[in-house]
Amino acid sequence: MKVLLGVVLLIAVLTAYMWRDTFDPGSIRGARVLITGASSGIGEQMAYHYAKFGAEIVITARRLDALKKVAQNCEKLGAKKMMYVTGDMSDPSDPERVLKYVVEKLGGLDFLVLNHVGNTNVGLWNRDADHVRSLMQVNFVSYVQMAGAALPVLETSGGSIIVVSSLAGKIATPFVTPYSSTKFAMNGFFGALQKELAIQKSNVSVSIQILGLIDTESALRKIRGYTTMTAYPASEAALSIIKAGATRQKVAFYPWFHYLTCLINDIFPFLTDLLSGLRWD
Repeated sequence: MKVLLGVVLLIAVLTAYMWRDTFDPGSIRGARVLITGASSGIGEQMAYHYAKFGAEIVITARRLDALKKVAQNCEKLGAKKMMYVTGDMSDPSDPERVLKYVVEKLGGLDFLVLNHVGNTNVGLWNRDADHVRSLMQVNFVSYVQMAGAALPVLETSGGSIIVVSSLAGKIATPFVTPYSSTKFAMNGFFGALQKELAIQKSNVSVSIQILGLIDTESALRKIRGYTTMTAYPASEAALSIIKAGATRQKVAFYPWFHYLTCLINDIFPFLTDLLSGLRWD
């Protein structure tokens, strides 16, 4: 037991060192940023942080009125430039259209922040393959489309792709099977893309942010009655995502201890099964 505790402590210390805060807010000033899924929740909070840092921002989502409200708040917070464009990522033509608009308006791009997510219910999978297919378009394929369209622009600026993922894409999670599958696909694709860019000696970085349960209104409403897990603040999660992208981290976790959660799952998968049984009772 003492040996196990020592190993866990050592891992925790090394993790804290690897993810020590080296973020310089000045590195964001004037940066050209596109944030998807920014009409509410984590995306909205990221927009506010980027605005405070003085970035040039374009936000996108489906709801025009919500985008206008977020844009107005960002202007008050100090955004150097603030614009918005509606986009429906379930439409295969919209990802490239939105990206093209942003590049034309900003004259380039430094940070592509992929954060949007499709609507799905929490519950046992009802064998609806069509829903999985449509969710894959929003949560995964549209990310690939936007990343592909942005890469030549980001090569010019030495920019970054920031991908907002989930613990459900690292550990198979009951009651969110379609969602979990899209996040596994996302982690696999962008993890492999990191390696391909390294092989090509590209100056574009890819940061994957693994999030635990966040206290957005949508998330809390859906998981009510399914779990008693602690939900963490969306504003803090948003800042963690921005820092990971700005410091070009390959993979970051919020809360940080979910790195250990994933590590334990990889080494002792049977423990995750036991914990899941308790967690979802």
